[in-house]
Amino acid sequence: MFPKRNKMSILVVGEGELACQGGVMSKTITVAFFDTKPYDRAYFERARALPEFADVEFKIDYFEGHLDASTASLASGHEVVCVFVNDHLDRAVIDALAAGGVRLIALRCAGYNNVDLEAVWRRIHVVRVPAYSPHAVAEHAAALLQTLNRRIHTAYNRTRDGNFALSGLVGRDLYGKTAGIIGTGKIGKIFAEILKGYGMKILLNDLFPDEGFAASIGARYATREEIYAASDVISLHCPLTPENRYMINEATIAQMKPEVILINTGRGGLIDTKALIEALKDGRVRGAGLDVYEEEDKYFFEDWSLAPIKDDVLARLLQFPNVLLTAHQAFLTEEALGEIARVTLGNARQWALDGKTPNEVCYQCRETGKAPGCAREGSGRCW
Repeated sequence: MFPKRNKMSILVVGEGELACQGGVMSKTITVAFFDTKPYDRAYFERARALPEFADVEFKIDYFEGHLDASTASLASGHEVVCVFVNDHLDRAVIDALAAGGVRLIALRCAGYNNVDLEAVWRRIHVVRVPAYSPHAVAEHAAALLQTLNRRIHTAYNRTRDGNFALSGLVGRDLYGKTAGIIGTGKIGKIFAEILKGYGMKILLNDLFPDEGFAASIGARYATREEIYAASDVISLHCPLTPENRYMINEATIAQMKPEVILINTGRGGLIDTKALIEALKDGRVRGAGLDVYEEEDKYFFEDWSLAPIKDDVLARLLQFPNVLLTAHQAFLTEEALGEIARVTLGNARQWALDGKTPNEVCYQCRETGKAPGCAREGSGRCW
């Protein structure tokens, strides 16, 4: 249970205002919250009553629609916009936000490929939630794998119809098989530990290998080509970058075992869906467990059960019995939602009170070669 806050009154007078709350002066932070779902509102309302936010008052306006060029004007007069994965922050939206007085973009997610970082540079700070519950995503990936492998979704639908036949439900032991995990951040590492518990052989791939971790679970790092050729299961846990876009494509699928199971809980753009569909049609892929889809922003998080799916690629994907598609729900646990809300509000609080953004997204860091060093290490923010 979250403790209740003893409120008195709030006097709204504009940017930088102070509010009297329980007899203590606190700063009011105005937030425009986009793509709001009932669970978002519930967890953010609980989180802002936490004791750690006693010195600030969040004035949140919740909007159900996505943030895009047509809705950006709703953020006018707010210091902060809070957005999710399917909100679009291109240059036109950034221009509108800046003109409306927005000074901070608070992503309530880890990924940031939907933000034009060059357009936002030196205009609006961008912060994210780098880790909320890596266990939630890793466990969902494992659930997709086991459901596909043992045909549990098909068996469930059959028995609901009174069909108890076992034909077509034969799975495979995961024990002794090889799993290739591309991306060994927190989620990838937890997923590797889960599959190691099944008795699988683990191959890892990452731009920054953690050899100590690999040794601790008896795994090893390998090239992507080796993973494609040797793995019975391939799971993607890497970010979507220009280099990684369509990393699973016609050519790389041709390198894989014909009985491979593909799992993607990262970003839809990591897979060329049309190439995947062709491989599924030809029987070159045993199954695909997907929690993301490249064009998901048009459909995910909404109810389309009474309307036709006009995306022909998505409609075709849904027809395969060996494809398990969930609507970007891998993060959706009580623990993750609570942490997302707490960290997101914490990012806004630290920016407002201390002028620091430890979770800022910056494309000028030394890794990109666009800056000689990390400005945040010295000042606490990227610019």
